[in-house]
Amino acid sequence: MATYQQPQARQSLGRIGQPMPLQELATYRWDAIVVGAGHNGLTCAAYLARAGKRVLVLESRERVGGACTLEEPWPGYTVSPCAYLCGLLHPLVMEELNLAAYGFDWRPAAAGMFVPFEDGSSIQLEEDDNVSEDEVRRFAPQDLAGWHAMGDVMRRARDGVRPVGDGDLWLAPPPSRDQIEDRLKGDAEAIGLLFEWSMVEYVERYLTDERLQMAYLGQGVIGTNASPFEKGTASINFHHSSGRQGGTPGMWGYVIGGLGRVSFILADIARDLGVVIATDAPVARILPGEGVELLGGDRISAPVVVSNADPRVALRLLGDDVDPGWRTQVEAVPMVGATMKVSAALSELPNFKARPGTDERHHRGQINTPLTKAEWQSAFDTARAGKLPPRLWTELYFQTAYDPSVAPAGRHLMSVFSQYVPHTFAEGDWDSNRAEAGRIALESIGRFCSNLPDAVVHHEVLGPPDIEQRVGLTGGQIFQGEILPQYMWDKRLSYKTPMDGVYLCGAATHPGGSVIAVNGRNAAMAILAAN
Repeated sequence: MATYQQPQARQSLGRIGQPMPLQELATYRWDAIVVGAGHNGLTCAAYLARAGKRVLVLESRERVGGACTLEEPWPGYTVSPCAYLCGLLHPLVMEELNLAAYGFDWRPAAAGMFVPFEDGSSIQLEEDDNVSEDEVRRFAPQDLAGWHAMGDVMRRARDGVRPVGDGDLWLAPPPSRDQIEDRLKGDAEAIGLLFEWSMVEYVERYLTDERLQMAYLGQGVIGTNASPFEKGTASINFHHSSGRQGGTPGMWGYVIGGLGRVSFILADIARDLGVVIATDAPVARILPGEGVELLGGDRISAPVVVSNADPRVALRLLGDDVDPGWRTQVEAVPMVGATMKVSAALSELPNFKARPGTDERHHRGQINTPLTKAEWQSAFDTARAGKLPPRLWTELYFQTAYDPSVAPAGRHLMSVFSQYVPHTFAEGDWDSNRAEAGRIALESIGRFCSNLPDAVVHHEVLGPPDIEQRVGLTGGQIFQGEILPQYMWDKRLSYKTPMDGVYLCGAATHPGGSVIAVNGRNAAMAILAAN
């Protein structure tokens, strides 16, 4: 098949265009069509092609990557508009597809989590347990034993369900709760962490210092439309702590050039394996057993169609061909986001009053601005009522602290992940409330700093509907559906749907959301086993 020359995705910020006119692509018969060029779709395509299948990936937007991409909102700045940090990317995918050979490079955020408090105190919980032990001993010495016990239950759960090697339960098939409990050998604490405890219960079981409890609470609701008092939220903390980036348990890090390079590298790997990728190619219908119909009316044939789009989008694309039971299953999964993402260009890094300086160790980890338990519940209730709370929990990341290439000389980027915000306002909409939402986020950070918001040069605010419009995630739900325990493991949507030849490969499937890529691998294995 003759194709037009396409640029490398990693050299064009994912804008690769089309290898030939869509009408010409429609003249070929494919073994599989992947709808959506997010990182899981690209991974799935690469594995299918590696097994000898003829694979076409169709992406409706101008660039590949979905929520894991890069953009240039302001001249000279390369921004991760949604996903921003790497910690759960599966090592098996990295090894089997050889991401390193395509330029994958990262820096561990070994500085861990820094949390300032309004009384002027602060704590930095580094990835090095010995360093963190000294911090806890200084900060809340009465909690040192409890802090160790809290970390121990996390380690036991991770080692039980996600050991190094083939025993990792993130690899298909998805396990049941009984299988997980068998693996944990009756460890009641580890089982509680994975299935029962709220995040508040988790911290209160082991810690007595109110500030130290506050430092951890946000880790139980990341991307989740639930209060930290809600049963099961501690499992969110486990999900995000269960990786082994670089061989270090729980480690996260910064991808040089920005996290979107993961998707761009996967696109280049897939094409080198024979995958054909076309952007600006919106699919209007999925035709089970036949292929797809494009928005312009052209039909492209394939016995297998894999949706990397979220399952609500897949419902819409399937139309009357949806199995009624599957529709009920999909619609039962909550898909309403409560997260706001703020990207900010800065003249200097934040100067935290608790630990002054604009180029410090804590800028190389993650920074949380905490809420009290009462503020957490009030913020959740307020957002649920369609209003902005007066204060937001924020988690901050600074790509430029490790990687100055993504901003002009002397400037910095700050990624702000914040909760809770309404998906739908009781009065007005996101266009009329955006400026106020951005102000609250920056002031929620600025109360701990001497130079914010003054150091902000530019900023962009994305609420849940903006995330939906920008990257196609229904409801702005960043994990294609909640990841509380009742929606995880074997309760996640199956890769194989009841519709003939139709599969899912995105975050709605096991093992859930984040930049993982093993969802795509697992889906490819299921397709190859059946075809």
